[in-house]
Amino acid sequence: MNEPQVYKSNALVEASYRLTPAEQRIMLGCITQVRRDQPLTDEIMYSVSVADYAALVGTDSHSTYKELADAALRLKRREVWLREYPNGQGKRPKTLVTSWVQSIAYVESEGRVELRFTRDMLPYLTQLTEQFTRYALEDVAKMTSAHAMRLYELLCQWRGAGERKVSIEWLREAFQLNDKYPAIKDLKRWVIEPAAAQINEHSPLWVKWDQRKEGRRVSHLVFYFGEKSLDESQKIGRKKNKAREASSAPGSIFRIPMTVIEANARPGESHEDVALRILEERKSAVED
Repeated sequence: MNEPQVYKSNALVEASYRLTPAEQRIMLGCITQVRRDQPLTDEIMYSVSVADYAALVGTDSHSTYKELADAALRLKRREVWLREYPNGQGKRPKTLVTSWVQSIAYVESEGRVELRFTRDMLPYLTQLTEQFTRYALEDVAKMTSAHAMRLYELLCQWRGAGERKVSIEWLREAFQLNDKYPAIKDLKRWVIEPAAAQINEHSPLWVKWDQRKEGRRVSHLVFYFGEKSLDESQKIGRKKNKAREASSAPGSIFRIPMTVIEANARPGESHEDVALRILEERKSAVED
């Protein structure tokens, strides 16, 4: 994987929070830097530079520092409501309300901001062995709708299923819409339709959606989604990559035989995700 990858616990993907697109990009850019193979610590500062941010979004970097600094300051004040432990360890007896970051540093001379995650947040970002979602940062970088970024994560969580049904009530709470868009027509016009349009335009997934009713009231939304078709050049590149992988390690990923990977696969997991989980489980067993 050459592109920076975002790893989040499914509990964090489904958490209740609200971030602007700029705040999301800073947060996701830092999450891609978290080492998944190292012990948890809240001492590390992760940084996002103006140049990296501008390249990610595809804008000019001259006026980006203020946007970056303002978004980082707002991010310090944001809350996230979590209802499950990471790694699928059962329901919480109580809801955890915490912050994303504990401190922000501005390095204006170098055109970057630094942040330190809160201790509560770290278990949802690193050393995840199951119940996590992964996608490329580039998939959402050019989205200008925070709702599109959130919806994309929810689809990636069920990437292998191709369908996800959510209640209107749950979606409103997860997106922290509060009293906004109380009418279903407004919710569809200002949240769902723009989000789906941006996913279709900017991400590797296509998505369509429908609604379900309980009696006369719309109670659920159903999203149907899948991978976009690859053009011929991408297909050729994919075949070459597979050929290289096959020549270096026939029938294996990370030197784990495909027979072992397929025997340990869980619903919705890619072969690479299974291989990563097996490696981490083996490491934990040695350390224990």
